[in-house]
Amino acid sequence: MAGLLAGAMVIVSSESVWAARPNDGRVEFGEIPHSQSRGEFVDVNIGKGMIALTAKLIAKQDPEAASVLIGIDSVRLNVVGLDEENALQVRQKAKSLTTSMDQAGWIKIITTHQKGQDVSVHLKTNARNSVQGLTLVSIEDGREAIFLNVVGNIRPEQLTILGDRLQLETLEKAGESVRSHK
Repeated sequence: MAGLLAGAMVIVSSESVWAARPNDGRVEFGEIPHSQSRGEFVDVNIGKGMIALTAKLIAKQDPEAASVLIGIDSVRLNVVGLDEENALQVRQKAKSLTTSMDQAGWIKIITTHQKGQDVSVHLKTNARNSVQGLTLVSIEDGREAIFLNVVGNIRPEQLTILGDRLQLETLEKAGESVRSHK
């Protein structure tokens, strides 16, 4: 069942437009330029109702994952294939997005530039030391760009669990990084 959850979440990515509630961890990615030659595009938006239903379905088999899901309000994922036509525009969109989050007080916890892949992970936290929003932006040259936003009330130690269940190594590292900053 955890595999089903991971699959559902994975099916769930310029100027950034912040949601009507700018303090809640929600980030609107706006229009992401599509690739004409690489047709790959995924846009998934999962709300609280579907997430709560999934948590109930997996509660007996994976109570740890279910406890994480209960605190999540929404998941938005966009994946877009990159080619020569859209790569520069997508990189500009990613830079604009990360700059906007930096200016809005989000905490940049991971930035990597290696072997043609750029990854950044930002967190929006509240005074109670919980994560209200997590945004991951990953660009792999010549392949794809991933934009992920998770909104909810997630304790930092739960990020590692979420990353493990979704098979997102960067998210697991984000959880470890947050724990080490405490």
